[in-house]
Amino acid sequence: MTATGSQEPRNRARSTPAAGPGPHAAARAGHDLAAQIDLVARGDAAAFDAVFEQLGPSVFGAVKRVIRDPAQSEEVTQEVLLEVWQTAAKFDAGRGSATAWVMTLAHRRAVDRVRSVQAESERERRVAAADIPYDEVIDAVESSFERERVRRCLNSLTEVQRESVTLAYYRGYTYGQVASLLGVPTGTVKTRMRDALIRLRDCLGVGQ
Repeated sequence: MTATGSQEPRNRARSTPAAGPGPHAAARAGHDLAAQIDLVARGDAAAFDAVFEQLGPSVFGAVKRVIRDPAQSEEVTQEVLLEVWQTAAKFDAGRGSATAWVMTLAHRRAVDRVRSVQAESERERRVAAADIPYDEVIDAVESSFERERVRRCLNSLTEVQRESVTLAYYRGYTYGQVASLLGVPTGTVKTRMRDALIRLRDCLGVGQ
């Protein structure tokens, strides 16, 4: 102890910052991680916590570089670590390091998420591009054709199509409300409406 009450380090040479882990320390850490994953494969929750703590930030960083969106990156990080828990027995130390294995899982999950989002956007784009000009059809129904002809065309629809059109266009319900009333998914209502309006367009001669 010094006069001021502070304690001097016993070895001043050790008080200087270390230059960082050497290759032997890195190899030991990799071996330890592989051992932890082996324990995870046996259902050791404490080992999984250790893997989570050691690799979680690195997995999140790798995922975020691909996905960009922080919220989605957090979700995918959780998926990756859950996959580690579920498939730890598949890790083969003879084929590479534990870190490389986990990062491969992370990259694959991140790419899958990006592709999934892109595919969903493409589906929405195709649906939007294929939308029937609803206003054009309704204007024709309301002002361009006789009521009897409209009634005949409506009767040419299937019962579920006619019901959806009636609720949406004559009673003013939204697609979501129509879906709730009919007890079907909103996507089903949209499909029925699209098919119904195509048939109405053809029957009424809209655009011909």
